[in-house]
Parts: sequence; structure tokens; C-alpha cells
Amino acid sequence: MAAVKARLASGNPHKLEELRAALPGWAIELLETDRGYPPEAGADYYENARGKAAFGRHSADPDEWVLGEDSGIEAAALGGAPGTASARWADDGVARLLEELEGVAERGARYVCELVALGPDGEERRGTGILEGAIGLERRGDEGFGYDPVFVPLGEQRTVAELGNDWKRANSHRTRAAAALRAALS
Repeated sequence: MAAVKARLASGNPHKLEELRAALPGWAIELLETDRGYPPEAGADYYENARGKAAFGRHSADPDEWVLGEDSGIEAAALGGAPGTASARWADDGVARLLEELEGVAERGARYVCELVALGPDGEERRGTGILEGAIGLERRGDEGFGYDPVFVPLGEQRTVAELGNDWKRANSHRTRAAAALRAALS
């Protein structure tokens, strides 16, 4: 069987790497565009991911699938913030998150990812992935990206940045969303 050709409507090479590992049999490349991506102004992760995929559908080759992805971290003590605004919440989101939670005992949090795939014929499939955990008290580790230096997955003592990229490729919210997408496509 030939690989599924797809474009990821994102400029983030870290997300591309994770999705390549999570979607075996898919030949995924970043969508090249000189128009920039639409603003993430949706009410939720799905709307943002679908908006990116729909945008990319106009630029991708007719035989390619287009993947739109939106993800974020939600801190329980902050009412789910930063949520869909995670990437633009602050110049240094990790520092702000630690500052907002200073002295707060409730440190529960979760990573959420929504992945939307639009097929060559307009078919839409989606997958959602969640990784439960907590926010640590300080930055630890040097792998991963984003909030990984402070996110401790449920059942672990180390942050995602300490657990490493191999652990993340196998267990992340993005990997879980890709598994749900594969199930939706089968």
C-alpha cells in the first residue's frame, strides 16, 4: 500500500516530527505558504484545527490530505487557562504559568490536542488526545518544547522534558490524537 500523502498546516517542525512518528504509513510534510496561517480565533481546539486544515486544503496538492492541529495546556487552578491561547499567552509561557501558580496547591493540568484531517474529496476525520498530569514547581529537563519542562504526566515523577523525546513521541497528547485519528479513518 502506498503511503498516505499529507501536508501539516503548521510551521512547527516539532509537531511535524511527532506526527510523522505517530502516523506510520503517512508521508507528511509541512504546508508551504507565503500567506501565513489563519489566526487561532476559534472557540475551541477543534475550530482552530479545522480552520488550519481548511486553509491548507486550498494550497495542498489535490491528492494530499491536509492535517490541522491545535493543542494547549490547561491548568485546573486557572480555570483551564491558558488553553487555546497557550502558544501566545506570554513571551515565556512557562515562566508565566509558574508565576500564576506560585503558592497554589492545586497543580492539576492536562495537555489537549485536536487533529483534523481533510481528504482530497473533502472527507473530514478528527482525533482528540489528552495527557493528564500536573504542573511542577520549577523547570526541569531539556528535551521537548513548549510547556514540557514543567508538565509532569500522571503516574510519573519527571517532567516531559526530563522523560525525553522518545517518551513524548510514544505518549504525548499529539500521539494520542493521532491514534484517535487513525481509528476514525479505519
